[in-house]
Amino acid sequence: MISRKIKLSLAGIGAAALVLSACGGSSDDGGTSTASPDPTGTQSNIVTGTGVTSEPCPGSTNPDNGCIYLGVISDLTEGPFVPLALEVVKGQEAFWKTINDAGGVNGFDVNVSQNTRDNKYDPAVHSQEYRAIEPNILALAQTLGTPQTQAILPDMDADNVIGVPASWWSGWQFSADDFGVVLESGASYCMQAMSGMDWYVENNGAIKTILSVGPPGDYGGDFSAGTQKWAEANDVEFVGFVEQLPNSIAGNQDAAVQQILAANPDVVTLGTGPAEVAEIVGKAVASGFAGKFVGAAPTWNPILLQTAAAPALLATLINVGTTPSFGSTDSPAMQAIIASTGGTVPANDGYTYGWVWQYPMLAALQKAAASGDLTREGLRAAVADGVEVDYQGALPNVTVNGPSALVDRSVTVAAPDEAGELGLRTLEVSYLGPTAEAYDYSAPCSGA
Repeated sequence: MISRKIKLSLAGIGAAALVLSACGGSSDDGGTSTASPDPTGTQSNIVTGTGVTSEPCPGSTNPDNGCIYLGVISDLTEGPFVPLALEVVKGQEAFWKTINDAGGVNGFDVNVSQNTRDNKYDPAVHSQEYRAIEPNILALAQTLGTPQTQAILPDMDADNVIGVPASWWSGWQFSADDFGVVLESGASYCMQAMSGMDWYVENNGAIKTILSVGPPGDYGGDFSAGTQKWAEANDVEFVGFVEQLPNSIAGNQDAAVQQILAANPDVVTLGTGPAEVAEIVGKAVASGFAGKFVGAAPTWNPILLQTAAAPALLATLINVGTTPSFGSTDSPAMQAIIASTGGTVPANDGYTYGWVWQYPMLAALQKAAASGDLTREGLRAAVADGVEVDYQGALPNVTVNGPSALVDRSVTVAAPDEAGELGLRTLEVSYLGPTAEAYDYSAPCSGA
């Protein structure tokens, strides 16, 4: 982990790097007009439509800029990922503030606050809120949850609305499953499980049995599918998928803990919410379970180190994510993220995710603007054959919506640590396991 002094001294450099890569030029007019593409990427006129105005965004410091409105549908009040989601929203708002402060995107600022809605982690509510904001937006800067986003995919397709998922379902890699309207970032839950277990065995020795725990039909199902495929490829016995529900529905995790104790595997992979992780790990260890736990990216929240389960988590848990944890690297992206906080550490890595997930949307907007068409149809056309995304070191650069065989399969591996910036100590960044690398990624690992 780099020191606070070094991080703050580098922060301005990172912000400048983001600014330089973000600005593709300016436009004299943000209203509907005839496109006149310039080969350098700047525009004299850009066709616009729903969600784009010639008037400046509310509160804009760029009075000559138009406004691009992006929608946000997230888990903001009562679902299992509220603490994470609130920081995701802050991170994406900080990203676009940095872009706007640098002049915007081809004569337009981007607004991600005006059309923010709460899905309560409920697919039906998610659909309702999508319909409420759809008339006002060009695209979705965030659509949180796998089944939640799946619920609106037909509408997004019909409306020509592309979106950024707060989710790593393996189906986002395939146009047949996401209609080509989803701009995903980072290794899927399935790949997180495969690369994560490859790393675990390389660093902790061979295992004989493995079990997975998570909600069916949600991200836990995809993480479990990756766990099972890893087990099959490595001659490890997969002893089952313990289907559990969030505490908001189930009340507690006692049934899952009893199934873990009965199976007594060497490793349990977890695709649950953070509160459920604390309960499962804490109760299992207290009951004599001697195995280890490997959790997917959303399982961690630093507040877990303030719970009674902290000793068990410190002793038994590995977290497998996509982007490095806040402050753990000195990439240009991380420097810019740190600069955007003014030196204040965010509550959790949702802030980091929120920032990083916006790079594909920025690339898509720049590509559409460079073609002279910032309508929904123009934006969708810009990503139809893939959009090259520079993550400034936060993730490997990839072509989003490109060939599925070339998607990112690498992970960041971390362990709970009270001295870590967000309760994590980074063990390895951009690790690609041999099982994940060799996997025939020609279809989603699971339905969800």
